[in-house]
Amino acid sequence: MVAPDALLVIIRHAPHGSNWLREGLDAALVAAAFGQPVELLFMGQGIMALLKEQGSGAPGQKATLPTIDMLEMYDIDKLWVPREALQSLHIPADALVDSVTLMANADIPDLLQQHAKIFSF
Repeated sequence: MVAPDALLVIIRHAPHGSNWLREGLDAALVAAAFGQPVELLFMGQGIMALLKEQGSGAPGQKATLPTIDMLEMYDIDKLWVPREALQSLHIPADALVDSVTLMANADIPDLLQQHAKIFSF
């Protein structure tokens, strides 16, 4: 059961193509710092942020894996990834960080309905 004031942040962008991923993670961290329960749903290219072997991008772009690793310190421990999206990217589940929970695409509407507040990046 999700807390009634929980925030769901949807991440759809790859780590190095734009600032959307970093902005989504920053929004999640700020909300969590103010005591709001936060869950993250990674979809599409956003799943690439969860790769264990992620490196830094172009000069001046930092890897987001250190930020992903510290989410648990902010009590953000629900990182959802649709199983079908992972398969479409040909990424094995063991290539992702350990805190990821796989879910079926069919369960995404239920996850969305459990959250009154949803940010999409």
